[in-house]
Amino acid sequence: MADDLAAKGAAVQMQLWGAAVANADRPAIPAGALAPDFFTMVREFCFGMFWSRDQLAIRDRSLITISLLAALNRQDELRGHIAGGLNVGLTRDEIVEALMHVAVYAGVPAAVSALGTAAAVLGPPPEAPAV
Repeated sequence: MADDLAAKGAAVQMQLWGAAVANADRPAIPAGALAPDFFTMVREFCFGMFWSRDQLAIRDRSLITISLLAALNRQDELRGHIAGGLNVGLTRDEIVEALMHVAVYAGVPAAVSALGTAAAVLGPPPEAPAV
């Protein structure tokens, strides 16, 4: 069963972050070297058991995750999930709108921090067309 969950989890990670993450035994961060078994469990539990369920699309789970990470002030994880959200079809505007919505339920400071993280990932807004 663990092999099946690992394969399902890797498939989700492939959609979010590509082969560099999906094919890695551990993430390329210091915590990955410190506790590689932990990240095997993350792949199986988070991505294999939950993200791969059919009841919500990966795109929807991504938007929910971005909102939750913003509310919890988990900026490092938020940065990665914003990048992953773009890879599964979320638009810049959808991400920004979701992060603005966080202010209503998690507070303005949480939304401001999350929008700052999003700005670092998304870059400056596109130029508005001249009128």
